Amino acid sequence: MREAWKMFCLSAVTFAAALGLAQLLVPDIVPVAFAEEPQGSWAVMTAIVLRAIELIAAAVAIIALAVLAGAYLPQELRRLFRSTSSRRAPPPAD
Repeated sequence: MREAWKMFCLSAVTFAAALGLAQLLVPDIVPVAFAEEPQGSWAVMTAIVLRAIELIAAAVAIIALAVLAGAYLPQELRRLFRSTSSRRAPPPAD
């Protein structure tokens, strides 16, 4: 489980860093080569790379959360069913 949390935190930090760098370096650049007004090629390429990093980091974070949920959900369901089955009334004795 620790590895999944590490992966989630690392990807969240990477996502935040890429988003911050994009806002700092190329704030008004659309990451598409064709825009209404001319844009520098270095800015467009930088925006595309940073956007790709953001999307990959977000996908990795979602996958890590899905793995964590998949690992914790069966444990919690077992615990829940165990506690509800112990509360049931015993069958009447004849």
